[in-house]
Amino acid sequence: MRVLIVSDTHGRHGNLDRALEEAGEIDVFIHLGDVEGGEEYIGAVVECEKHIVRGNNDFFTDLPREEEFYLDKYKVFITHGHAYYVSLDPEYIFQEGQARKADIVMYGHTHKPFFEQKDGITVLNPGSLSFPRQEGRKGSYILMEIAPDGSLTYDQRYLG
Repeated sequence: MRVLIVSDTHGRHGNLDRALEEAGEIDVFIHLGDVEGGEEYIGAVVECEKHIVRGNNDFFTDLPREEEFYLDKYKVFITHGHAYYVSLDPEYIFQEGQARKADIVMYGHTHKPFFEQKDGITVLNPGSLSFPRQEGRKGSYILMEIAPDGSLTYDQRYLG
């Protein structure tokens, strides 16, 4: 299973289109908020299972604030992250993931990639496709793969 994880596109679709093209065939698409009206566009161009949550800049939308679901045997918790103070410290969202018994916690908001595994939980942020803030300022996303044996790989990618 191939899962494309993106965040913070802020209504700009050029880099999203590039990420979709670079990723190739995917089975699941996850957007971690700040879509800013891009839900319809994503619905038109992404033909697989989709999970999209609302970010702090997603006004007048009925997107959920957060979502829990399973990918294969892994329980996933997704949220934009601003309600968990991710700009200050990822510890709060890690604790929330523990409380929810999640295997994987995904968030956005900071516009910087983040990846940490501890105590059986993976916490990740793909960064921003449209307004990256990390050194080098390249749009970023994560391609996650679940192999038939259930093993996981995460590939942090940057647009060239």
